[in-house]
Amino acid sequence: MLPEHEALLIFTREQFPELIGTACEVEVILKGASDRHFYRLNWENGRQPMVLMVYTLARRDNPKFVPATHRLAKIGAHVPQVFAFDEQRLCVWLEDLGRVDLQSYHDQPWDRRSPLYEATLREAAKFHGVGEKSLTQADLDELEPAFDEALYEWEQNYFLDHFVRGHLGRDFPDSEYAAAHETLKQLRRRLAKLPRCLVHRDFQSQNVLIRGEEAWLVDYQGLRLGLAEYDLASLLYDPYVNLTRNERMCLLSYYAEHRGLDLNDVREVFYLCAAQRLMQALGAYANLSRNLGKPHYMQHIPAAVANLNEVCQEGRLQELRAFFEGGF
Repeated sequence: MLPEHEALLIFTREQFPELIGTACEVEVILKGASDRHFYRLNWENGRQPMVLMVYTLARRDNPKFVPATHRLAKIGAHVPQVFAFDEQRLCVWLEDLGRVDLQSYHDQPWDRRSPLYEATLREAAKFHGVGEKSLTQADLDELEPAFDEALYEWEQNYFLDHFVRGHLGRDFPDSEYAAAHETLKQLRRRLAKLPRCLVHRDFQSQNVLIRGEEAWLVDYQGLRLGLAEYDLASLLYDPYVNLTRNERMCLLSYYAEHRGLDLNDVREVFYLCAAQRLMQALGAYANLSRNLGKPHYMQHIPAAVANLNEVCQEGRLQELRAFFEGGF
């Protein structure tokens, strides 16, 4: 056993003395672009496995995972149980929700996938139902900074810097891209004026685990105030998964009906949020692949560009195409 794994087991047995003397296999869980490390602790003698998350303070949202878990659990959302938390060692021991995420069903027939997406949307509706006015200042202090015009602008600049300039090698002087820059400004101003609720912030298929026929949430440490449609766009325009336009619209209709909302109103904001989210994703893919030593993220760029192209058409944001047309 690796020395670092032995150290993790020592920490674990300090938290759970009843496990002293019980043999354990430490399994590394490889997950996404996070700077956190995950381990599945497979105990012998019939004891249930658990997941150990070891995080760093390199990202300001990492310490928010435990309070976010408790907040979501209080409103009945499906999240893992926190068995123990060592704030000094930056370790969290969690219920093991299994190995199957929503993305793993990507090649299944739609009649198999659809109920799982609907279950996922029902989970989203639980925290989307928590509006800004229902939260106290103490509540807000536990969350990540809310989406506002400045954060939307940051995401847009992330897209321009890392994808348009860094990946495509294009400069974007105001004189040539004036209409596109104006569209970006109007987009972020419009989104910032809309009523906010709790949002996951990274609500894509790899962050939804499937247990039985129910959806369970992970990676929600970015929980904050924002727009429900941003989460919907993250899920339904997820570049990791292919959904047809009809499938997206069926799910959007299901969500609107489930929450008693007007579908046309939801759809209008959905396309605006989808443009915003996809630009953020393209910036992330370019940054991760070019600057952070994770070239496999490059493979997701064509799908994200295709999705953004579609969204610009559906959302009447055609001016944004000037930034990315003709190149991946």
